[in-house]
Amino acid sequence: MPLDAEAVRRGSRGAEVKAGRQLCRAELERFRGEAQAGPLVVGCTQEAPLFGEAAGADADLTFVNVRETAGWSAQAAEAGPKMAALVAAASERDPEIPFVSLTSDGVILIYGRDDKAIEAGMLLKEHLDVTVLLSRPQDITPPRVNDFPVAKGTIRSATGRLGGFDIVVDDFALAAPSSRGALVFGPGRDGAKSRCDIVLDLSGNPPLFSAPDLRDGYVRADPRDPAALMRAVLKARDLVGTFDKPRYITFTADLCAHSRSRIVGCHRCLDLCPTGAIAPDGDHVTIDAAVCAGCGECAAACPTGAAAYALPPADILLRKLRALLGAYREAGGSNAIVLLHDEHGSGLIDALARHGAGLPANVLPLAVNEVTQIGLEAVAAAFAYGASDVRIVLRAKPRHDIAGLRQTVGFAAPILNALGFGSVETIETDDPDALGAALAEIAPHAPAPRPASFTPFGGKREVLLLALRELQRAAPTPVEAVALPAGAPFGAIEVDKTGCTLCLACVNACPTGALGDDPDRPLLRFREDACVQCGLCKATCPEKVITLKPQIDFAAVTAPARVLNEEEPFSCIRCGKPFGVKSAIMAVSKKLEGRHWMYEAGSKRLDLIKMCDDCRVAVISEEEFDPHAAPPRPTLRTTEDYLREREAAAKGEKQSQ
Repeated sequence: MPLDAEAVRRGSRGAEVKAGRQLCRAELERFRGEAQAGPLVVGCTQEAPLFGEAAGADADLTFVNVRETAGWSAQAAEAGPKMAALVAAASERDPEIPFVSLTSDGVILIYGRDDKAIEAGMLLKEHLDVTVLLSRPQDITPPRVNDFPVAKGTIRSATGRLGGFDIVVDDFALAAPSSRGALVFGPGRDGAKSRCDIVLDLSGNPPLFSAPDLRDGYVRADPRDPAALMRAVLKARDLVGTFDKPRYITFTADLCAHSRSRIVGCHRCLDLCPTGAIAPDGDHVTIDAAVCAGCGECAAACPTGAAAYALPPADILLRKLRALLGAYREAGGSNAIVLLHDEHGSGLIDALARHGAGLPANVLPLAVNEVTQIGLEAVAAAFAYGASDVRIVLRAKPRHDIAGLRQTVGFAAPILNALGFGSVETIETDDPDALGAALAEIAPHAPAPRPASFTPFGGKREVLLLALRELQRAAPTPVEAVALPAGAPFGAIEVDKTGCTLCLACVNACPTGALGDDPDRPLLRFREDACVQCGLCKATCPEKVITLKPQIDFAAVTAPARVLNEEEPFSCIRCGKPFGVKSAIMAVSKKLEGRHWMYEAGSKRLDLIKMCDDCRVAVISEEEFDPHAAPPRPTLRTTEDYLREREAAAKGEKQSQ
């Protein structure tokens, strides 16, 4: 492949750039010498194991693929700026990721329907602690030797993950040891409970878990497919020991806007999680890191940043975009199209490079762990940094719901359109040639005339707000506000002043401090930049006068809090001291007047509502109000009273006849 070392130098911002022809073979000694000199970015991933071994354990190496993504292309001669961009992005290091340990002792439950489950047990008995559970078995030949328990039953529910599955079984019964021609089972009982480390599901029934392929320790195969059954047995056999998986989500409960006072507000993450790893936990939610599969939809949708993706964090992903697009521009590249992809996209890009025309020279691929982790902040930053368009590679038929990613694209589209930018779209294909054709058909839009160069910092919400501000600042056609679809994480609220009594229940419910009051006077303030449209204020309002208005107002970040409603305080009718809200006092007085013996029209007791605390106590003492001076209550009537009256009425009718 051609190597434009000069273009790479232009985009490398002072780093030393050296080119070789055969560093993994004839020039391996040269590579060893360079590796000892300090941090090194190597433009090859195919020979990464060899380079790592040659450099030694202490070498500081980072690998980036510039061959399949740039050099193997029909436009390879023009790919120098792209190579510079790829090297610059790879130089942005990922932080260390914490891990979650899962321990399996090898206790396996094989759930089947026929002798295939028993055969699987025979294959695994030397490696695992086997129990076979058969759902509605018929004519099962008894094994000659009972090497493991065999029972019948149907799984009602299953929870847990590798090393900790909890199973509830109905119609459970063990096989009788006296079974002769076919297994005979005792009387079944419902609600039997079992605990195991691994579940091998050969039942052919619907999966026991949502997103079954993402559940660690749950292995499933069609019992009619011998090859699939054998693969499942081999996979289950290896699930013994301690396994580390990344802690994909960093969760900060204090930022969560799920609920307050048992009123549910935000539930975006609960709606999107494919594995059921998220559950309500009081005012917040809880995320089971052992069940989480790392799709990142919760983090992409979380409006407050309570759930943040850690592989990598949002600010690190934006730093990679900044380095990618900045180096591309400095090296002389133009009309950059950012191609975001995960492992599925990596396979397509590799195949396109080896068997097709490769990626166009202006298409800059950036790999992420899962494309569903992409949030609005990444899309906004890409355009702010100078991208002409953004494309996201998906499977033709996604294995799991990608509603979160579609929401992100749906929120970004009106913002980009209003500001005069290009588009963000998905390319849904399993065909490398279709990917190449889709990229070749893109007519690049004009990028930002003044690309941003901001350094992202802070939590996810702060990074998102910063990216959107810089996007508006760099826009070809800046506007102040853009209306967004329902469910967007930004917006305003509108209050019907005629019905609002300034009870301030909404202020107490607001989890982000977007709503506030004034200790000196009846007033309701609103800061739009802090509002996440969780809906808690609307759900809490007793007068139902609050309406959500999803939008992005770029001026709201620097604008002071605006007043939504304000009234003069009500003055005590006895001493004149202000103590409450006039509309609230009058509404309560009107509601009580004439509806209770204590608040008859014209009663002095009704005036107590219009007095401050001190005067109210004084008047009660002076007037000697008796709280027990209620009118006599009606005589309590029982069933016997009604029966007695009925008998008396019947006797009276007979006498009159």
